[in-house]
Amino acid sequence: MFNRRSIALATLALAAAPAFAQQVHWPTKPIRIVVTFTPGGAPDTLARILADKWSSLGQTVTVDNKPGAGGNIGADFVAKSAADGHTLVVGTVGTHSINPALYATMPYNAQKDFTPIVFLASTPNLLVVNKDVPAKTTQELIALAKKQPLSFGSSGSGTSIHLSGELFNTMAGVKMQHIPYKGRAAAIPDLLGGRIQMIFDNMPSALPLVKTGELRAIAVTSAKRSPAAPDIPTLAETGLPGFEATSWFALFAPAGLPRDVQMKINAETARVLAMPDVKEKLATLGLEPNPGTPEQLATFQQAELVKWAKVVKESGAKAD
Repeated sequence: MFNRRSIALATLALAAAPAFAQQVHWPTKPIRIVVTFTPGGAPDTLARILADKWSSLGQTVTVDNKPGAGGNIGADFVAKSAADGHTLVVGTVGTHSINPALYATMPYNAQKDFTPIVFLASTPNLLVVNKDVPAKTTQELIALAKKQPLSFGSSGSGTSIHLSGELFNTMAGVKMQHIPYKGRAAAIPDLLGGRIQMIFDNMPSALPLVKTGELRAIAVTSAKRSPAAPDIPTLAETGLPGFEATSWFALFAPAGLPRDVQMKINAETARVLAMPDVKEKLATLGLEPNPGTPEQLATFQQAELVKWAKVVKESGAKAD
């Protein structure tokens, strides 16, 4: 009886082992979500949504804005952090696709130094001008740029906001001057004051200023019109066929993150993005959520690295 009972108990223990192995203990301490730009933009908005919803996980979740060097400062901080799932970064098209081609030297490797977790959302950029700029259409703006010096601001060298302007220069045959800032929040006052004439800002940041009449929208940079602003045409349909440049945001952790933690964070993020109130808020901001697997994010990032390397080379853009 003793032997049979021992064998039975051992069999039950072995059968239960896989179930216990599936339990992922995350989070076990406060979580820090690093945003590589100043507060107020799309990546900051996404990070704060996650921080708010993840509070139900039982740990404090903070958003840490670390702007500078086109997002490289914040991304590098995370790349060199512990790979335990408690320090994450909202990676952008700039930090994880454009900067490797734009900067002569990089403090991190955009692929090898990070663990891809989940795609968050994408948004077109919106070309907006100071309301005193006489141009109201793409063609009028191109004609104006050929007659007089114009400048466009960005949230930093290497961002999609910057490269959208460089792509515009190349395709329109103009030479507008790029003025980099440490974030779009720093650029907007100069745009409103007329010290720069335009910016290819993220839709969530620019659209409210268009609706209040403080800025004038010329066009969106996506291939199709945005559901958030269907009345605003695309650059492709108003004079620059084939123009397409969108901003995207995804969650990354330092390289070496355990697979089970990676998948737990992926699932928790997808859960938040599927919430009705979150989906409604993102829609009003022009952000389109599209979570998927870590492998899908890795494949997408690789394609973006190739795409933007070509744009950087053809435009001759350099980090300022």
